[in-house]
Amino acid sequence: MKIVNTSVKRPVGVIMIVLAILALGLVSVRSLTIDLFPKIDLPVAVVATSYQEAAPEDVDNLISQPIESAVSSIEGVDTIQSQSQAGNSLVMIMFQNGTDIDQALLDIRESVDRVKGMLPDQAGDPSILRFSPDQMPIMWVGLTGQEASALTEVADDEVVPYFERQPGIASVTVEGGKEREVQVVLDEAAMQQYGVTSQAISDALSGSNMSASVGTVEKGNQDLQLRLTGEFESLEDIEQTFVQTEAGATVKVEEVAEVRDTFKESTDMTLVNGEPAVVLSVMKQTDANTVEAAGNIQDSISDLREELPETMDLSVVIDTSEYIQMSIDSVVLNIIIGGIISAFVLLLFLKSIRATLVIGISIPIAIIATFALMYFTGQTLNILTLGGLALGLGMMVDSSIVILEHIYSFRKRGYSLIESATKGASELAPAVIASTTTTLVVFLPIIYVEGIASDMFTPLALAVSFSLIASLVVAITLVPMLSSKLLAKAMEDNGRRYWFDRFLGWLADKYQGGLEWVVGHRKTTVFLTIVALVGSIALTPLIGAEFIPSSDQGQLQVTAETEEGSTLEETEEVVTEVNERLDAYADTIETSYVVAGGDPMMGSGPNTATYTMQLVPAAEREVSTSAFAVELDEALAGIPGAEITVSAMDSMEMGDPLQIQVSGPEHDVLRNLSRDIVAEISEVDGVFNASSGASEAVPQMAITVDDARASMYGLNQQQILGQLQMQFNGQVVTRYREAGQEMDVSLIYPEEDRGAISDLEDMKIQAPTGATVPLREVADLDQESGPVTLTRQNQQPQMNISSEVEGRDLGSVVADVETVLEDMTFPEGYDYSLGGQAQDMNESFIDLAIALVFSIFLVYAVMAIQFENFLFPFIIMFALPTTVIGVILGFLVTGLPLSIVAFIGIIMLAGIVVNNSIVLVDYINILRRNGMDRREAITEAGRSRLRPIMMTTLTTILAMVPLAIGIGEGAELQQPLAVTLIFGLGVSSLFTVFFVPVIYTLFDDLTKKVTGRKKKKKA
Repeated sequence: MKIVNTSVKRPVGVIMIVLAILALGLVSVRSLTIDLFPKIDLPVAVVATSYQEAAPEDVDNLISQPIESAVSSIEGVDTIQSQSQAGNSLVMIMFQNGTDIDQALLDIRESVDRVKGMLPDQAGDPSILRFSPDQMPIMWVGLTGQEASALTEVADDEVVPYFERQPGIASVTVEGGKEREVQVVLDEAAMQQYGVTSQAISDALSGSNMSASVGTVEKGNQDLQLRLTGEFESLEDIEQTFVQTEAGATVKVEEVAEVRDTFKESTDMTLVNGEPAVVLSVMKQTDANTVEAAGNIQDSISDLREELPETMDLSVVIDTSEYIQMSIDSVVLNIIIGGIISAFVLLLFLKSIRATLVIGISIPIAIIATFALMYFTGQTLNILTLGGLALGLGMMVDSSIVILEHIYSFRKRGYSLIESATKGASELAPAVIASTTTTLVVFLPIIYVEGIASDMFTPLALAVSFSLIASLVVAITLVPMLSSKLLAKAMEDNGRRYWFDRFLGWLADKYQGGLEWVVGHRKTTVFLTIVALVGSIALTPLIGAEFIPSSDQGQLQVTAETEEGSTLEETEEVVTEVNERLDAYADTIETSYVVAGGDPMMGSGPNTATYTMQLVPAAEREVSTSAFAVELDEALAGIPGAEITVSAMDSMEMGDPLQIQVSGPEHDVLRNLSRDIVAEISEVDGVFNASSGASEAVPQMAITVDDARASMYGLNQQQILGQLQMQFNGQVVTRYREAGQEMDVSLIYPEEDRGAISDLEDMKIQAPTGATVPLREVADLDQESGPVTLTRQNQQPQMNISSEVEGRDLGSVVADVETVLEDMTFPEGYDYSLGGQAQDMNESFIDLAIALVFSIFLVYAVMAIQFENFLFPFIIMFALPTTVIGVILGFLVTGLPLSIVAFIGIIMLAGIVVNNSIVLVDYINILRRNGMDRREAITEAGRSRLRPIMMTTLTTILAMVPLAIGIGEGAELQQPLAVTLIFGLGVSSLFTVFFVPVIYTLFDDLTKKVTGRKKKKKA
């Protein structure tokens, strides 16, 4: 080939190009973004709306359903889910893959704006957000040492601004802080004495705290801007505000209320390692380097500690970048170990350091060139792309080995160094290009796979492809050039490592005898191969299935729920008990923080406490995170008055492993059904912490206004509702600014006037006439139970049952759960469907199976073009079915289930296993064209190609052994891929050297019969 000749004759040019690539790659690797996983683009949008203290039923009817209807007609919508809780509505819109989410957000905003006027006046403005895993915090920092109010002030004034100035940081949120507020505490007796209503006070405060531009006026040749200034400048201004009484007189606010500079009533409590604290959750910018951004925060903490009061301490609670760094380091270590193993194999076979250097030099060049290509294609340096390089490490030297071996064969025939390099490389370059191309084309269908599987493995496919392209270029340019310059002495047979040569000679003799036997017993060989294939397929049911292998990140989440309606104080008592029991695990739990109360928008209320724990690194503990979760769940199960669940956290878990979605027309029936389902599936082996949204109903007081009685006093429901909300919730009437800080000014009744049912019954309702009437005179009060959350999907009521999976693979558990559900009787109009990871797994398996079919077709097409023959590719591809034997054997030996990671390995095998067959069949054809008969050509080609086939197979397999063993953090994700490739390639290589020659003879005989018949017909 012309490229080979040019590279041999112009070595200086080749070396300069290589140096330029190395320089470019080294610059690129410093600029690559480091992250744990590739960016996953989830086409999901969320519409969040508050509705003060409205019951879930009212939120569902008045907020959620109108928004659902508005967004349902947007193009590309796949599923709409809504959650209606007390005071909050959450509508989640999931779009079809490929939808332009930016345009979809604009469409959602327009649709919501059209129905905004139909929402209740008390409802807040809907917030439209794009959901993305990138919006999760990368770090949690705890500030401890003083009361929450002092900690909040320091966090807001000093820590948050300093953190947000750091490179790569998008925002910092304070959890567990105290929000400052000016409370105007109403004195009901004084209000009645002066004839002042709460509405009058509200109007007075909001009307007296204003600043606005009112126009311009001329003064000489100037226009003066007119601006009315009347904002409150002190608390005294609030106290001195005049309020109009019903009689027309005026009183000051301080005469009918007490003005307090205080904090809003706490709805949550935050502890770090059992100590009161505020926690700062740090989020990075979308395109920022996680490790670098977290490092900037670590440096900032060191700087801030010197400026904080001595009693305060600022420390990292959880840092996700630590796991990222450890995972990246372990993959790099596996690459180094794999490279050393490959170099040792090469040295063993080539018997020369120089020859090993010629081959081994392709590895760093290919890796560094890959970094450059990754940078220019916008990829990140993560555990999957680096894992792709580790997996491709052995394959990188395959092309170079085949080329060098053939150059060596020409040298033994007496050719000069330059002639050997030129002729040897030129003769096998087409076969090497074809074999590399078959490996590359299997990745093309993966690009068209949709969903999470595509987001995760397209970067891996690109990383492997880039490395193989770079290694191919090195093999047909740099290897021939270096061979012509460096291998004069390396190619001389001086008897070194004679023991290994004797072993290879013995192995070649045995192989030749075996090859002659199988060619002479073709029917027996084919029969035994079919039996092995069918037998392995019959063992398939013994292999489980899962979506994505869970990684041991050492993070746990513990949720403690007391009875619905419980106060925050009761929840704090449970937290105290949990903390005491956690002391026994101090050697395993590194840090933890708990939020009691939490955010109602996220589904947690005063009766919920959520722990987030970071365990010590995996190497420093004897149990895995999932096993420790089970142990801790048992230890906390006996705490009275609380339902406690423990689960391991995993960045790659997209939803619950097992989710059952029950749908039907009535929420009450759905709640009963979901309880029955939880009871049934909890008996299934592997189901862990099954739960449903049908939690215990929250106690509530139903207030039914009697319109007839209310009208006698000139009252209606709206007026009574407004006064009730003022009495028990208070009302924000204006904002007060002090030293650049803005805070709410709220009207509120004293706590002692709104804490008991008697306060509700005796509450005085102000009539338009000025008279007051007790609430019980115009309304009926009944205590009842109401739902905590109302869920809908695609505008139909729904209830979700979720469960963790422990001790068994997801596929087996799902199969057993489906059997249980099929045996259950559902009322008419009610049905169920599986969601969560189980649904994602099924969809991904179907997509990847289609990709596998297309990959096999593309491999055949490449080989048909290479050989300019439709028959030879079929011969070569008979090595493909035999990979099934190796893959199933690998799963059975290691006990790993089939996952989308392993499925990617199967697709990769479709392009890898044919490489040895291509080289073997191509050389048989070359020998036959040179005059050898078929049997002699098969024997000679098999004996001659055995050495390079062994070298390429061993370097590829042994380079992946560290990943298959699962050494280091984050190795769980690459382990199934490595096991699939090792066993699949190993077994298929054995069949390649024996079974493919047999198929070659069968097809050759068939060809002769067909061509012979054609000749007879022509004659």
